[in-house]
Amino acid sequence: MQKGLILNAINPRLGGILIRGEKGTAKSTAVRALAALLPEIEVVAGCPYNCDPEDYNRMCHNCKERLVRGERLPRARRRVPVIDLPISATEDRLVGSLDFEYAIKHGRPRFEPGILARANRGIIYVDEVNLLDDHLVDVLLDAAAMGVNIVEREGISYTHPAEFILVGTMNPEEGELRPQLLDRFGLCVQIEGVHDPGQRVEIIKRRGAFEADPLRFLTQWAGEEERLREKILTARQILPRVTIREELLALITRLCVESCTAGHRADIIMTVTARTIAALAGQEEVTEADVQEAAELVLPHRVREAPAPPPEQSQPPETREEPPQQEENPESTPEQAEAPPEQPQENDCQESGEEPHGEEHKGEPEEGENSPAPPQGQDVVFAVGQPFAVRRITHGRDRILHKGSGRRSRTRTATRAGRYVRATAWLQNNDLAFDATLRAAAPHQVYREKNGMAIAIEKEDFRSKVREKRIGNFLLFVVDASGSMGAQQRMVETKGAILSLLLDAYQKRDKIGLVAFKGKTAEVLLPPTNSVEMGYKLLQELPTGGRTPLAAGLLKAYDIIKTHFYKDPNLDPLLILISDGRANVSIGEDKPLLEARRVAEIIHNDARIKTLVVDVEKDGLVTFGLARELAAALGAEYYRIDELKAGTLVQVVREMQGSGAVANLKEIC
Repeated sequence: MQKGLILNAINPRLGGILIRGEKGTAKSTAVRALAALLPEIEVVAGCPYNCDPEDYNRMCHNCKERLVRGERLPRARRRVPVIDLPISATEDRLVGSLDFEYAIKHGRPRFEPGILARANRGIIYVDEVNLLDDHLVDVLLDAAAMGVNIVEREGISYTHPAEFILVGTMNPEEGELRPQLLDRFGLCVQIEGVHDPGQRVEIIKRRGAFEADPLRFLTQWAGEEERLREKILTARQILPRVTIREELLALITRLCVESCTAGHRADIIMTVTARTIAALAGQEEVTEADVQEAAELVLPHRVREAPAPPPEQSQPPETREEPPQQEENPESTPEQAEAPPEQPQENDCQESGEEPHGEEHKGEPEEGENSPAPPQGQDVVFAVGQPFAVRRITHGRDRILHKGSGRRSRTRTATRAGRYVRATAWLQNNDLAFDATLRAAAPHQVYREKNGMAIAIEKEDFRSKVREKRIGNFLLFVVDASGSMGAQQRMVETKGAILSLLLDAYQKRDKIGLVAFKGKTAEVLLPPTNSVEMGYKLLQELPTGGRTPLAAGLLKAYDIIKTHFYKDPNLDPLLILISDGRANVSIGEDKPLLEARRVAEIIHNDARIKTLVVDVEKDGLVTFGLARELAAALGAEYYRIDELKAGTLVQVVREMQGSGAVANLKEIC
């Protein structure tokens, strides 16, 4: 963390640093200590952008115009500004907005600088950046990457310098950033608390010494801070002269390719970081050790899972060996699986508890095919698999005004709570948009009668606020607990995926419910509740066995959602079906698969319900893709179970050998 902060102090063009770690690990303390450590800067006195009087190319328009007119710019020295950006900040305060007073007096727009202007040549610190609205994070990262703030809003077109060090801190327990935003941070470090008892005691002592006599404590460490300050200044002078050899550029690109990073930002940032590390060490040429150290700061939050290799092609029928017989029953097909109960194949499956489709015995046997199946006539309780970080799951926006609270889906709200995103002429909720009203009235002030008032506002000027906030969803898990889920440890992986989604639901403050279907019926195991602990307990005890009444499971889930719509019209449900799609039990007279698709179409026609299908079918020589077909009937998002993992957070890189940087990266990840 210290190294990453110092590198950004030497070279602000690194794109900032994201500090991820547990609560209470001195993240905020380190950022503020960096500001106190940096030397004072020389600025143009009275300039709101802290312009450098010696750097014409990075001056604002006002300072450039003064120089062109032949003025001598007044100078002043000040400490490096540290701007705390609260998560409640609005876009107009961040980028700047219309100067109301000037517009009212003169009838013309003028730009009023915002936080990005005050932070030029300084530090912007965002605590819990993962809780900041995504569009504000986008604005921050764009400005940090370009070094300028471009404003096009409210009749204003303005550009000013905005070169700053962006430092974001976050606790992953509160939720993750989108992968696109993670990639925009130049560096990322993961920290945790100190575990050594002796060092923990020393932390207590130093904290106590500072609180007892702050001035004495600062004096004690002043020499050390001055040495580090001089080192930063020296590195800044060396940085423009640092070179990097061609073979090291090749090493950088190879590491990025092996890490499956998206795009070219990782390559560029790693090169700049390696040059900055060399400058900090007083070198004018980058070494391989510098590249390795840069990789440890640049790659961890950009590593993605390598794509799985394609399945091996099956041999031609005439050369393929006959698979070992697992049972005496003949091979069955999807059509046979859909046959009426009186057909022998389905009766045999019902007696043995085996899968009706028989694909496990068709073609080459798959890995894990010989894993034990549940005993006949008995249910088996499988263990819960390892949880993982799930990819971002959100609803698409709609035009419905919702109430409630949470952290998953962004929606417009009918209340006066939430972030003010824009104004409308449609008045509602007595929520006056004062700024938009003034903007609408400002151009007309030169000819309106004010009658002693500062500003004349007419009825047609009134604007109302449109607010947006995040709300939680109702996640209803519909879980296939039939005997086919016991093959190849599918239920272990399924329970692990459900546990991961439960943890994600806890972070997003969602309600959850659980429906399981097996045998001939579906059962509501957990009515809608906020208790994730109860969901986990039921998940542990969920048995597996019997046949697959898929239509019954979908219909039961639909009934639950409809019932709760009567209780809570603001309900925002997400139905998550976890199954391989192999229906073999009907509610009525139709074939099981046809019946399941009809129920799916009924759910699809209800626009209030969003759906997601998680396919647990294993890749093999023969796959039916029934879950994908069901997802199409539901109009649902479709994921294979492995695709639920958040790609940028899955620290698995294949074929990464032969490099010290890669070995270090694996340890960090």
